[in-house]
Amino acid sequence: MRHRKAIAPLCALLALLLMMVVCLAAPAAAFAEAGSDASERAGAAILDSAIGTVVPVVDGIDGSVSDGSDSDSIAGPVPNVIITNFSYGDGSVPVGGSFTLGFTFQNMGQVAVSNMVVTVDGGESFAIAGGTNTFYVDSLWAGYTMTQSLPMQAVSSAQSGAQPITVSFRYEYVDAGMRSSNSSDIKISVPVSQPDRFQINDPVVPDVVNAGEETTVTMEYVNKGKGDISNVEAAIEGDGVDAAVRTQYLGNVASGATGQIGFAFTPLAAGSTEVKLRVSYEDSDGQSQTKEFPLTLDVQESMPIDDGMIDDGVIDEPQQGVAWWVWAIAAVAVAAAVVLVVVLVRRRKRKAGKHADIDEEWDDWASGDASAGSAVPVGTVGAAGAAGEPGASGNADGTTTQVLADLPSEVAPPSAGESDRS
Repeated sequence: MRHRKAIAPLCALLALLLMMVVCLAAPAAAFAEAGSDASERAGAAILDSAIGTVVPVVDGIDGSVSDGSDSDSIAGPVPNVIITNFSYGDGSVPVGGSFTLGFTFQNMGQVAVSNMVVTVDGGESFAIAGGTNTFYVDSLWAGYTMTQSLPMQAVSSAQSGAQPITVSFRYEYVDAGMRSSNSSDIKISVPVSQPDRFQINDPVVPDVVNAGEETTVTMEYVNKGKGDISNVEAAIEGDGVDAAVRTQYLGNVASGATGQIGFAFTPLAAGSTEVKLRVSYEDSDGQSQTKEFPLTLDVQESMPIDDGMIDDGVIDEPQQGVAWWVWAIAAVAVAAAVVLVVVLVRRRKRKAGKHADIDEEWDDWASGDASAGSAVPVGTVGAAGAAGEPGASGNADGTTTQVLADLPSEVAPPSAGESDRS
């Protein structure tokens, strides 16, 4: 009897414990069942034990976010699609070369995107080498990635260096029961290289190279590439020659430019002399390039100078012909002399003509020409004085003086009688 009374409370305690276990196990089972259903819909449901609400889950049909209730919810962030990796081959792409562009893109959002269109634009440097540059993607889940590849080619007019390629994404997504659209443009770069077409011709060596005499070797160059050549340097190397400038800096050479490099040096001794001409530069891709030209010079002994050709330390040089300007000066001098002689002769003739006119007047007067004047005979001084005739004068010896009348005013002096009358 006593044992039965002791068992009853124990059974009651066990029943109470069993009920508590059942109560605790029921929510866990409900949570497991909800999680199983959500996993089948490619989502997850989380039960908040503190407030007894369910965290929104991703709907596996359209990728939208749903909290299982009819109440309005705040829309999530806009899903972004980015390129996480791309490849184009090893090194750089030469101009005119083909390559395969592969790129991997990922949905970084929290909802799925759908109806996606992917477009690849090569710009001015690249073109699609067959096929299309547009691709269609039905849907891309949140966090998922996809890889796409297409053949491309670098056009002949492409510049050297990194050139851009643009990949565009246009897509739609459903968030909070609303469908929206978004787009993004991603740029990637692919290096392009120009071929090295800096051409340097073989050195031009003089026919005779003498020891102890300065010699010049020239080299022609041309830049046939489409890019500039920079930091061009030229140097001469060799122990058997002496050069005032062994290394010379030429600077940059533009596309299509030509020029000449000159190496001036003096061989030290006769015989076979080894020299090396070296030209270094940076191509259009910035890569250092070097070109070397080895030369073997047959140096001759210098020719001795004849003592007879030297006069007080000066070597007689062969006379050259008279320059043209000397002849021109001589012609001008002769012409001036002729003009001077003509002028002097004309002046002398003018003076001679004046004297001839005066002599002719004197002759006309002496002959008694009426037009030139006449001689008036007079008597002695006494008679003339007594008669009172003018124009007579007496001398101390008693002779008479003939008075000249009507002489030309230019040459005839006044008579004694006329002077007395005046």
